[in-house]
Amino acid sequence: MSKSAARTWRRVARDTRGTEVAETAVVLPMLFMILIAILWFGQAYRVYGTLTQASRAGARAAVAPVCATCPPAGPTGQGQNAQTAVQNSMAAAHLSVNQLVPTAQWTAPVLYQCGTAKATQVSCDGSVTIPICVQENVQLSYPTTAPAGMGTCGTSVSMRYKYPFHFSIPFTNLDLGTMQLPGQAQMRAETQ
Repeated sequence: MSKSAARTWRRVARDTRGTEVAETAVVLPMLFMILIAILWFGQAYRVYGTLTQASRAGARAAVAPVCATCPPAGPTGQGQNAQTAVQNSMAAAHLSVNQLVPTAQWTAPVLYQCGTAKATQVSCDGSVTIPICVQENVQLSYPTTAPAGMGTCGTSVSMRYKYPFHFSIPFTNLDLGTMQLPGQAQMRAETQ
């Protein structure tokens, strides 16, 4: 009886029927998760590109005059122009400005008043109603030598966007929660 049982177990161990199904059952879920991850990261990259473009459009709108014969906009006009440009760019890409992270929850870039030697730090424009940071009349670059000139002055627009990333694999926790994707651009003032 023991020889018969041993032969039966050897035959069962050598039998390859059903192994393809078992291998497919292991490989297909992993392949599916990889494809889903590629889609999530591709979408995050698209949102990041849109935020960069929206920041660039906002900075451009803040430094450019509205028309050739119009007087220069005051400080609040520049911030409002930047806000409108950011909202239009995000609407064109079907992104909601409600997903922007409030400026109190992230650190704005440290930029200084134009023409000062790192003395007066510029805060975000308070007239902007959506959570973007518009810093006007800031020093974007400094001259290499002191008597060479003032450097470059302009405007900086920055923001953060809440991108939900929830990806779970059985027996692990890859849930990153909500990532904050950055968008920032600086534009040289046209009056120089």
